[in-house]
Amino acid sequence: MYSKKTAIYAFGATALGLGAAAIWNTKQKAHARLPPTRLLKYPASADYPDLSKHNNIMKDNLTPGIYSKYRDVLTPNGFTLDQCIQTGVDNPGHPFIKIVGLVACDEESYETYKDLFYPVIKDRHNGYDPTKQTHPIDLNADNIRGGKLDEKYVLSSRVRTGRAIRGLPHPPVCSRAERRQVEKIAIDSFKELSPRLSGKYYSLVTMSEKDQDQLIADHFLFDKPVSPLLTSAGMARDWPDARGIFHNVTKDFLVWVNEEDHLRIISMEKGGNMKAVFRRFCDGVNEMEKNVKSKGWDFQKTDNLGYILTCPSNIGNGLRCGVHVKLPNVSKHPRFQDILDQLRLQKRGTGGVDTAAVGGTFDISNLDRLGKSEVELVQGVIDGVTLLVDMEKLLEKKKPITSLLKSAGVN
Repeated sequence: MYSKKTAIYAFGATALGLGAAAIWNTKQKAHARLPPTRLLKYPASADYPDLSKHNNIMKDNLTPGIYSKYRDVLTPNGFTLDQCIQTGVDNPGHPFIKIVGLVACDEESYETYKDLFYPVIKDRHNGYDPTKQTHPIDLNADNIRGGKLDEKYVLSSRVRTGRAIRGLPHPPVCSRAERRQVEKIAIDSFKELSPRLSGKYYSLVTMSEKDQDQLIADHFLFDKPVSPLLTSAGMARDWPDARGIFHNVTKDFLVWVNEEDHLRIISMEKGGNMKAVFRRFCDGVNEMEKNVKSKGWDFQKTDNLGYILTCPSNIGNGLRCGVHVKLPNVSKHPRFQDILDQLRLQKRGTGGVDTAAVGGTFDISNLDRLGKSEVELVQGVIDGVTLLVDMEKLLEKKKPITSLLKSAGVN
């Protein structure tokens, strides 16, 4: 959640002359309307996007009535509905996944345009209803059962999430100054991490060739976005200004700054000790939140949506718990996708969402983000991958997996 930059109409907080404090102070004010411009000489019906060939969640929920209601409405920070839907207008679909096609320019986008955002959230998050439900949060690794996966099959384990800093717009629309403010907050917070998590921050702007080569070799370095899904949203602007990567001494705790979200927090290691990975993840997330608050800031969070991030697909806990696991036999089973669906898991190639599996090795991760706590999602991956590995072992011996299919809820 790239080859050409997309020009996006930016009527943002910077254009209105708002600093970070002023941005936050506007939150409770009534939503403004666009000032008279050449654009508004036309009715909203004349401006409605052509979505006739589209297959994304935004298209399924945007109606002429909703567009007409919101086209001229600004969030308190000065952003528009058209800025939120631009990526879904420019990108009709995706060959492997049904994209959301919608981003939040700021925390307030979710409420300002909730007639669109809430139905999209309900579609993407397995029926979760933001008007009735509260999102649970559990960052206590002691609540995990088991957690050591069979390393003959599980090659690596990873848990990541995103965080957005309250009062600052999201990467699709933030100004250079706002992006630099995010970087400063992050760097100051890194300095106060405990010894186990402490390390070094590498700016993409000032990075030496030696450091760049090492980060590439460690598979840490993220590059300028090239996917149209992100460039249409505006996330490649001013690259690489105020972007960077932090990692600890042992290189198993990592934070990306100003990629798709303000912060991407990652814990990972080779092998199958998911409980250890999750414990380090919880420590890192909790320490970062404490450090950010000590600087007078906070993470974006609400009771009904959990932690707020750029893409509606990642709100809740934004957590993706995944393993690289060898499943050459299970993956050939005719019910493989049904098994994953029942376990609320998703598969990718080991190179990411746009890649295919190599040699029967997949990246398997949780499908849900909202309505379940971090512990619930990690436990679901641990239990689900354990079941998949048990199936793989039986199939290696040419034995049936009928009983295990029933355990997965597949008849």
